[in-house]
Amino acid sequence: MPYYLVQGAYSHEQWAAFVKNPQQNRAELARTLIESMGGRLLCFFWSFGEYDALWVAELPDATTVAAIVAAIEAGGIKAAKTTPLLTPEEGIEFLKKASQVGYRPPSA
Repeated sequence: MPYYLVQGAYSHEQWAAFVKNPQQNRAELARTLIESMGGRLLCFFWSFGEYDALWVAELPDATTVAAIVAAIEAGGIKAAKTTPLLTPEEGIEFLKKASQVGYRPPSA
């Protein structure tokens, strides 16, 4: 199954709800949501900076991760960013394919 990194930024209203009720376990919510869509949560972290939380999961396909992110965004999250991830083996595979493309950069 493909891997995806999803980063999210919470709205001011969501932060207020977390502060009011800090016991909410967002990692367990993410795990339940991802597993219900046939995936597996690999990790969940709180962060700070541009994004407030992130998770990495294995999911069946891009449309599945898009559906999960759309549902999360519909819940009022301020921003989300999804990044498809490649395994080291997939990296070698795409580099081998790249060597066969035959692209030539423009010449001066």
